[in-house]
Amino acid sequence: MKTIRNSLVAAAVGMAFAFPAAADTMTKEQYKSERERVEAQYKSARQACDSRSGNAKDICMAEAKGNEKVAKAELKARNDATAEARYEARVARAEADYEVAKERCDDKAGNAKDVCLKDAKAAEVKAKADAKVARTSDEGSARSRDRVAETRREATADSREAQYRAARERCDSLAGEAKDQCQQRARAEFGR
Repeated sequence: MKTIRNSLVAAAVGMAFAFPAAADTMTKEQYKSERERVEAQYKSARQACDSRSGNAKDICMAEAKGNEKVAKAELKARNDATAEARYEARVARAEADYEVAKERCDDKAGNAKDVCLKDAKAAEVKAKADAKVARTSDEGSARSRDRVAETRREATADSREAQYRAARERCDSLAGEAKDQCQQRARAEFGR
């Protein structure tokens, strides 16, 4: 099972690095063949999840679906070779990672689960913000440096807000003065 997952991840990573090199080189038949291969890998990974139960099965299914979604988005990006397609592939990766992380959080309870979910959301927000910055940078000379800088500022603000919410959630497991100090540290760290 790990081999299937590892091969899917390896394929996805390989496709990610192939964007610039393979621009406009795929025929319709090649694209269709690659898409069918991705779908076959998904079916195989999904069947491998059937032997599991409970949350382990949920995690396995989230990984299989996420890997398929990412592989398809990266295939599209490789074929289209546009900044928007590369952005969509990065967003697909962020969303897939978030879905898997949410499933992993289900193994926890109480505040530990809440913190896990907030951390997962913060990671997703950061990954999406980074994707937005990369898209703006990829759009080339049509965008000015000011626009890229503005996008970076917005992305940083979104990411810090999500990190602040996660830090506040960590403080909820404390009580009294320890909680107050934790909240003060969070506010100071994130400029609140």
